[in-house]
Amino acid sequence: MLKAASSGPWICARCIRRQRPFRRLHFTQTPPSTNSLHKSIQIPTGSAKEIPDLFQVKAVSTRYDDANLRQVFDSPAFWREFSQHSKTSYGGPNSGLFQNKYLTGPEGFEKFAWASLKKAQRIAKEVLAIETREEQHKIVRKLDRLSDLLCRVIDISDFVRSTHPSRSIQAAAMKAHSMVYEYMNTLNATTGLAHKLQDALKDSSAPWGEQERRVAEILDRDFSKSAIDLPEQQKDRFVSISQEINNVGFAFTESVSPQKEYLTFNKRQLDGLDPGLIQEFSDWGTVRLPVVGAPALQALRNVKDPDVRKEIFMASRTADQHTITMLETLLRKRAELAKLVDYKSYGHLTLQDKMAQSPSNVTAFLGALRDENEELVAAQLGKLEAMKAADIRSGNPEIQAWDKEYYMARKILSERSRVRRPDFISSYFSLGTVMQGLSRLFTRLYGVSLVPHESHRGETWNPDVRRLDVVSETEGTVAVLYCDLFSRHGKSPNPAHFTLRCSRLIEAEEIDEYRSMDDPLFKSPVEAANDGMSTSAPREDGSVMQLPAVALICDFEQANSAKPALLSFGEVVTLFHEMGHAIHSIIGRTEFQEISGTRVATDFAELPSILMEHFAADQSVLSMFARHHETDKPLPYEMIAEQLALERQVEAIDVDNQITLAFLDQELHSELAMEPSFDSTKIYHDIQDKWSKFPSDPPGTCWQGFFGHLHGYGGSYYSYLFDRVLAKRIWHTVFNCGSQQGAVTRENGEKYKNEVLKWGGGRDPWVCLGGATGDIRLVDEGYRQAVGFANLAASWRTEAAGYAK
Repeated sequence: MLKAASSGPWICARCIRRQRPFRRLHFTQTPPSTNSLHKSIQIPTGSAKEIPDLFQVKAVSTRYDDANLRQVFDSPAFWREFSQHSKTSYGGPNSGLFQNKYLTGPEGFEKFAWASLKKAQRIAKEVLAIETREEQHKIVRKLDRLSDLLCRVIDISDFVRSTHPSRSIQAAAMKAHSMVYEYMNTLNATTGLAHKLQDALKDSSAPWGEQERRVAEILDRDFSKSAIDLPEQQKDRFVSISQEINNVGFAFTESVSPQKEYLTFNKRQLDGLDPGLIQEFSDWGTVRLPVVGAPALQALRNVKDPDVRKEIFMASRTADQHTITMLETLLRKRAELAKLVDYKSYGHLTLQDKMAQSPSNVTAFLGALRDENEELVAAQLGKLEAMKAADIRSGNPEIQAWDKEYYMARKILSERSRVRRPDFISSYFSLGTVMQGLSRLFTRLYGVSLVPHESHRGETWNPDVRRLDVVSETEGTVAVLYCDLFSRHGKSPNPAHFTLRCSRLIEAEEIDEYRSMDDPLFKSPVEAANDGMSTSAPREDGSVMQLPAVALICDFEQANSAKPALLSFGEVVTLFHEMGHAIHSIIGRTEFQEISGTRVATDFAELPSILMEHFAADQSVLSMFARHHETDKPLPYEMIAEQLALERQVEAIDVDNQITLAFLDQELHSELAMEPSFDSTKIYHDIQDKWSKFPSDPPGTCWQGFFGHLHGYGGSYYSYLFDRVLAKRIWHTVFNCGSQQGAVTRENGEKYKNEVLKWGGGRDPWVCLGGATGDIRLVDEGYRQAVGFANLAASWRTEAAGYAK
């Protein structure tokens, strides 16, 4: 089955824990401080205008690149000059978004879609006409190319429709996405394609390498889930439902909204809340408080009056009825699709090719994790209740749903009074130094660095988007990374990673096809073969690699002339997390786009990103970059140790919430969704009552409508919890928990790269895990079944608890 790189962006689960407004529709020499850095750069005129074109200069100083990397994020003046140099150097015609030559305006999306569909139709006909064994041996590459042509449109359009500031371009991207997605679903139900692949798989003499055979097996398995052997009427229904699921899912995530947008209070009712925040939302003595986003969360954490907190809590946990209707339509359509292809539920359908394999394995894992966490969360809850009992304003010591954030904040504050303020920690984390740290870490571990590159006219969707080239010590540029990291009006606040284009080998034969087309839109056949987007230098056989293009989205405060953007430690961890997804795309440059980068089983996809969170808190990693933005003094690590200790005070409470959400996801994608009486609100409250140690939300609330991960992670939200177990195991067995410089040693980085990252989805995740950890038993499916999915994960958690002490 052909499918897009993902069903949406990889969005960090951390955003679940902070409601935000919803958008509608490496180095031995220490770098100087931010204030003196610009003077230390050896540019003849002291201006960014003299920065050489990185495409033309083959040997660029590593230290020079490292300094520029910091400056393009930390110095608005440097960035303005750098950007102006881009306009001067590349001031010709509009290069198109991401240098895609079609995308110079809204009308280009439809042209891009039709051009891709025309090429795809021709390749589909070629596959259906295969007769000889020699032709059969080429079928995998043909199908992968076919998939790539469609995903080129779908992946870019998916990003643009949810991120681009222009409404007309959003609409054009939406139309292109719909056109190509519908054709992809039709191909998935085309029996002839599946049968041609099955015939090729029967030929044991096929000269396929490991990657190629893996792709063939994945495609065959996926075809089997696409109504391929059903009567035509049912296949048509499969295509129709698949399209409806795509449309409803996107509409759900874009239309999420609360029943009430605002609540009104007088200022006295909000006693305890930051007066500056109150003033921001005040008008003639009345405070109009948004019920979602940072202001509402701050109110829940600080307002002293429990009745006011309850009112805010109720509103912030109640989605509007349209949102709930959209969600339940999505869930019912998924259930209908699963039933059509003879699966008990959508959960069974989506999990059969994951590491967990079945809903029963997932619920066993979650149940075991819940039992293990129960004593810890009870102890942490008890401390909150003790605080409430000591509070003379509270008559009932039982923690209510609207008390949770308030007393958690009080608990952390009571501990924080004995340590340094969190905003003092942020003084050591300017965005530019954090980006330097990531580049230095990737250089140490994998031999790749992040190098600022001038963008062409029209290449980015907003002027403050930074383009970085990912440059290998041995291969040159291997990927393009677009960083949209600063907040602005109308931009989604949630951190995310988008795959804009996957890696793929473009063979010389394919390039020759474009030479014969002689399209005036492109300067060369190689450019035409990738729509103008980045490729590697030609290989000896004339082929090139299609380079991955990735976009990172964050919502950090803008730098100004007085100081750079300073990140909280939590924001540093978030950026490391998202870069974990990006490095997976960058290192996992397979010859087939079907298995490129993050195109892995969903319950393996979060491993690289969660593992990066361990690096973010490691002393040896932090020592490479964390320095005060004014004094250039290194960060005292005890500050981070203290911060981590604070977070552990409420860690079990967070785990309790994540377990509850994972159970909710499973239940909403169970057989219940097929019943006429299906009620997602009742299911949500029942799940809270059964699995959470905290009181359920009051009647009348329906928070599940805000759970956008139900779209992109439907049936697999447990992946965040499961991959935390895997990440701890990799951190211990490969990186020695950071001790003895384990987190910054090339040998360890190479092991992880060669056993996990470089494969993308081209190897069974269990084989990757077994190779990385040295536990070859994991390769044996019989062993895994005998031990049991939940028991295996539990044994790793027990090990992790031992070596963490």
